[in-house]
Amino acid sequence: MSIETTPSSNPDDPEWKRLVADLEAEPADPVGDLPLVPEWTRDADARKAVARRTARRARRAGRRWISRQRTERGHAAQIRRGTRRTHEWVVGFEGLNVQAAAHQAHAATREARAAARRARYTLMPGQRDKARMVADRAQTQALAAIQLHKQARREVRRGRLLRGTLAYGTPLLADTVAAVEFGGLGLAGGIAATLSVAAWIGRKPQIEETWDHGRRSIGDGDRLDEPMLTQAYQAAKVIGADQALTMVMPCMLTADAQAWEAAFDLPGGTPARKALNATEALAGALGVAVQQLHQSRGDREGRIRLRVSLQLPFTGAPIQGPLLAMERVNLWEAIPMGVNLRSESVWTSWVERSGLFGGEPGSGKSAAANDLLLAAALDPTVRLYLADGKAGADITPFESIAAMYDTDGNPERLLEILTHIWEVEIPERRALAKEYGSRKLTAAMAARDPRVCLAVLLVDEWSSYGAAADRKTREECERLLRLIVQQGRALGIITLAATQKPDSDSVPTGIRDILSIRWAMRCLTPQASDTILGQGYAAAGHSAQDILKSQRGVGIYMDGEGAEPELVRSYYYDDDEVEVILERAYKLRAGAGTLPGSGPSLADRLRDGGMDGQILAVLVDTFTARGEDVDWLPGAVLLDALRAAGVDVTPERLAALVVRSDADKAKRMWDGSRVAGYPRALVFDTAQQLLERV
Repeated sequence: MSIETTPSSNPDDPEWKRLVADLEAEPADPVGDLPLVPEWTRDADARKAVARRTARRARRAGRRWISRQRTERGHAAQIRRGTRRTHEWVVGFEGLNVQAAAHQAHAATREARAAARRARYTLMPGQRDKARMVADRAQTQALAAIQLHKQARREVRRGRLLRGTLAYGTPLLADTVAAVEFGGLGLAGGIAATLSVAAWIGRKPQIEETWDHGRRSIGDGDRLDEPMLTQAYQAAKVIGADQALTMVMPCMLTADAQAWEAAFDLPGGTPARKALNATEALAGALGVAVQQLHQSRGDREGRIRLRVSLQLPFTGAPIQGPLLAMERVNLWEAIPMGVNLRSESVWTSWVERSGLFGGEPGSGKSAAANDLLLAAALDPTVRLYLADGKAGADITPFESIAAMYDTDGNPERLLEILTHIWEVEIPERRALAKEYGSRKLTAAMAARDPRVCLAVLLVDEWSSYGAAADRKTREECERLLRLIVQQGRALGIITLAATQKPDSDSVPTGIRDILSIRWAMRCLTPQASDTILGQGYAAAGHSAQDILKSQRGVGIYMDGEGAEPELVRSYYYDDDEVEVILERAYKLRAGAGTLPGSGPSLADRLRDGGMDGQILAVLVDTFTARGEDVDWLPGAVLLDALRAAGVDVTPERLAALVVRSDADKAKRMWDGSRVAGYPRALVFDTAQQLLERV
């Protein structure tokens, strides 16, 4: 059976017209815009049902609104929260900087007072001058810290005044204008508008629903606090999920606003090594690079000191060294070696020390070695023995002032240098120590006896010497170097070994283990870092492999005094600055008569001139030891130096030898009182006249 769906041959067929009549009729809603309203809603009962539903919804909404007012999402809570946030914005977080600056100012002031007290009660003249220098330096640092504190307070006040004017002055002005113009109704409207703004500011509470500590990170600009720190150590698996850190020092921004610092104790039974080994995981949890995070042990086991830099440290321009501004250096005292993460200058005493500097090529090893060599050059009494196994130009500028040197990488020349030190230098120094009845040479001996001095031996790239030498020469060099490091330490011989490839072939293990000061520049492997610093330091979080190539001159520094290794950037001196320093060093040595091949000094020649010569020799040594800027000394100081040297002279005998004019006899201020003394120029003129007569 089929259904006919096409028209018949007759278009006027009544049946066909009946079928298509509904399709051809005009639609009631041709555009289709009329809503589809159910039929049951068009009567009175339907409208009553809709009204009841609307009333029910209104009652429920009212009850929810009333219930919400008792929670943190209520309007009163929003207004309170908005007011508090506005006040916190006005107050700001700069108070942390002020607090840190105040703490540093108080600490620096205490140190300055202690240094001044030590200088006041120091009786020995040489020690007194040293104590005064330390006190002056501490006083300068204290004054600088106080100025930083005052500046921070001024900046905080200025910022608070501006923000307070905007936050409090604007609504107060608007409410006042509304009250004047529209009376009480305007005042009420102004207050309502102010409260509405406060409610909008505090519309979202900072609870776990909207503020998750686990999602915060320093890398996103969030401030470091105790919850973030605890969750970071939990995420790094250093502590358990149910454990927490015990804060020793709160999380604070440093005074220069460059890093966050904190100190805390790990839960009982958790070793510090576990935290030190989790540096990468902690950096990821805090949202920073590994190079930005630095951990160190506290003053007891389980205590950690944390520093998180806001930017990659030590990636800017090289740091200019302070030796450019120093006319003279006393190597018996500490010298500046670089700057640590806290922008503090790192000073190291090299007396009775030896060092090992290592790192890959281009890491800044030569610049670090220059910190010691240039300081030694500015001490005219220090003898320099320099050997460069890679035959480079690093020690070439020092040739004019070096006692012996090798810039060609010649093993035979290195053997000559080591042999001279072992057979000439060390016996002479051992005899001096026996003469004074001491086991070692000290700064006190050097202050009164010019024969007592320091010597610096640099051996750069030992592996190059070993590769170029025959077996007999190599073994003899190793034997001599080991003996020099072992026995020369107490006799004033400072040994520094530098290498690009820190392994047993570069510096023999027997020598490397007795080198006390270590500086590991960037290394390719943790094993290479351990070769320089010692076994296990890389696993304890001190790996030079983490240092970036852009951080030239940066290394993990151990000063040999038992302190925790720290990241230090060496001072940098370019070729022109090295030339300026060495020109100054040459003039100092020429004036002191200590240039290589310059013959005996003025004091040594005076000692052959009888009793008068011995007296003048001691006077010349006393003035020379105090530097060229000392042009006058009290007679009591000179008499004390003569007695210390074993020459007993009365004041009348000294006055008869060094004849002064009335102007020379004029008293000058010294230690708070006016005393008589002797000018430097007069003493040296008298010495020259004695030599001419002899």
